[in-house]
Amino acid sequence: MTEESGEVVRVERTFAAPAEDVFDAWTSPEVMRRWFHAGPDWDTPDAEVDLRVGGKVRVVMRRPDGTEAEAQGEYTLIDRPHRLVMTWTFDDDPSNEQLIELSFSESEGSTTVLMINSGISTDERRDHQDEGWHGCLDELDRILAG
Repeated sequence: MTEESGEVVRVERTFAAPAEDVFDAWTSPEVMRRWFHAGPDWDTPDAEVDLRVGGKVRVVMRRPDGTEAEAQGEYTLIDRPHRLVMTWTFDDDPSNEQLIELSFSESEGSTTVLMINSGISTDERRDHQDEGWHGCLDELDRILAG
């Protein structure tokens, strides 16, 4: 995997679900609305996916205080259920185009996801995104276990 310049968040997490299910959770708007937010007190009122190379992905996450954060990107690689790569830009920092690289490895019914989020503009943003990704993946674990 290629890491661009800038700050990087690297997270590896194993889920008790097949790779197809975990991959689908990253690419289904209905499922993304259930987990793609930084904590159990957040929600995701909007998620859009055009799952093709060059297709767009967009999420709107709502904080407990009602303020929203939007992020969007474009798929650059889709190899279901093994790899997914997309650009990623937040509405509050549109000039900072990041890259998210996901790999899915299944073993005995569980799937390990390695996520590398590179090209992050600052240490502070990297720290916020690291915290946010861990919260998102906690939520993903919860819905996959349910």
